[in-house]
Amino acid sequence: MFKKLREVWNIPELRQKILLTLGMLGIYRIGFQVPLPITDTAAVEAFSSRTGGFGDMLQAVAVLSASPLSQVTIFGLGIMPYISASIIFQLLGSVYPPLEQLQKEGEAGRKKINEYTRYATVVICMVQSWFWVNTFVVGQGLVDPNFLTASGDLMFGWKVTSVLTMTSGTVFLMWLGEQIDEYGIGNGISLLIMAGILASMPGAGFNLLEQASIQLGGGGTKLGVEDLVLLAVMFVAVIVGVVFITLGQRRIPMQSAKHVRGRRVFGGTRQYLPLKVNQAGVMPIIFASSLLMFPLIVVQQMAAIRWDEGGFVGKFFGFLNDVYDRNSFLYNISYLVLIYFFCYFWTAITFNPKDMADNLKNFGSFIPGYRPGKRTADYLEKVMVRITYVGAGFLALVAIIPTLISSSLGVSFLVASFYGGTSLLIAVSVAFDLVQKIDSHLVMRNHEGLLE
Repeated sequence: MFKKLREVWNIPELRQKILLTLGMLGIYRIGFQVPLPITDTAAVEAFSSRTGGFGDMLQAVAVLSASPLSQVTIFGLGIMPYISASIIFQLLGSVYPPLEQLQKEGEAGRKKINEYTRYATVVICMVQSWFWVNTFVVGQGLVDPNFLTASGDLMFGWKVTSVLTMTSGTVFLMWLGEQIDEYGIGNGISLLIMAGILASMPGAGFNLLEQASIQLGGGGTKLGVEDLVLLAVMFVAVIVGVVFITLGQRRIPMQSAKHVRGRRVFGGTRQYLPLKVNQAGVMPIIFASSLLMFPLIVVQQMAAIRWDEGGFVGKFFGFLNDVYDRNSFLYNISYLVLIYFFCYFWTAITFNPKDMADNLKNFGSFIPGYRPGKRTADYLEKVMVRITYVGAGFLALVAIIPTLISSSLGVSFLVASFYGGTSLLIAVSVAFDLVQKIDSHLVMRNHEGLLE
């Protein structure tokens, strides 16, 4: 392994790409130490130390945005607005004919769609930052009193300044990701998200040590030695499972037709058509958690309002808050159902069996036992439906593991999130993509690859 790493470092171009990527990620992390000028530092630190309820929800959203949302910084929105805009245009590309036509135009069409995505990102940033400043920064009392009006609200000029600052921060992160794509190595946006996930690991480790005890069985709310061993074993087991399913494929045998050119015979070779078991990737978990986040926030905010004492409205929202808690049975069942739904939904958008069957037919290839055209498309769709069920079951299991660990062992959600869910899937997927790109650079220069 050290020999291969030395080979990577000895290639000047690859070394330059790695150093540039590390430098960009360093700039990305420095930005999280620069707070908005309107914030009260002491109030922000006190709010960041809160656990449970709204604090746990912010930790869950922070995984997707690659930003610690409880810390009001210039990169407060993270990269989530750009991801949201990309998802919107990808979904529109399958239902809106002009965008679908742009997708088929190759590189020129992709550049045009990227341009529209950047414009949409700015609009989403301005809307989200306006609501964020008004409902979170002002609502949670995180504003320095010097910036407040006589009525206790934030001055309008400083609201606009904060919105423009946070919008500029997200646009700058989007530019960083694009620079990594062009001049660095790996997928820039994915690496930013992965860096945000890994940056929270030291905090999770210290949190776990604070809850640990060196005695068997622990003591009170402390975790014992056997609990720590169980957590270590589960962490390795979950990583192995994620790697296994991420790389899992259903290989369909494929035969190419023979054709004669002059005196030479071409084709006739037997190959495989790989279909990924987890075709949807991490998108179903992102969609499901984002969709469930809105009713969760609404119910918690409504339950926090002091309604009439003993009245029906107060009891109703209090009941909903208890039933629809993150650890409740109803919430987790809804979570699993949405993951299955979005797995099939995203696979139906990204996987087109008819186009794949037509491509096989145009290139003179076929699947033995199935006639080219509709029969091949029906077979591919049947296989994809079956393996998507397995992939959805895996995603549902991984997504529910943090909740099970948090509720059964009593560890914080920040620690439990490293045992499953979006953060683990993103970290493993991005790590594989990065290793594969480094490996391709080595193979291109006649070096032994990392994966061999």
